[in-house]
Amino acid sequence: MTIQAYDDSNVFAKMLAGEIPCHKVYEDDKTLAFMDIMPQAKGHVLVIPKQKAVELSQLEPEYAQAVLMTAKKVMQAQRTVFQREGVIQMQLNGAEAGQTVFHYHVHLIPSNFHELGKHATNQADMAELAEQAKQLREAIDAA
Repeated sequence: MTIQAYDDSNVFAKMLAGEIPCHKVYEDDKTLAFMDIMPQAKGHVLVIPKQKAVELSQLEPEYAQAVLMTAKKVMQAQRTVFQREGVIQMQLNGAEAGQTVFHYHVHLIPSNFHELGKHATNQADMAELAEQAKQLREAIDAA
């Protein structure tokens, strides 16, 4: 089996290029964290590398490390803002595993495993996402 080729027109590539907006939570030179518009729980954030990679096996080590460090910052902010101890970290590789956007990404979902909804079924209210992103940015800046 071969891994799907990277498609420069995927939605996350377009976000990185500034072609479409997102509710940004955090950004540095190697990563971008933003609100999932089809959240499985309140406060669902995605972390992506600024590297063209479909899945983990294609990710350069310095980008993998950067994704984990950004995830750590976001998780701390999620616990503060949403008052949830549990944060589910989920990463899917390939369509058979449920990956729907073929740019490597990590889901950070403040939730209890049994509360999770089905992925990519309901779009969130954009004003609510903007407010959640603002609160998370403030919590990250305060840390």
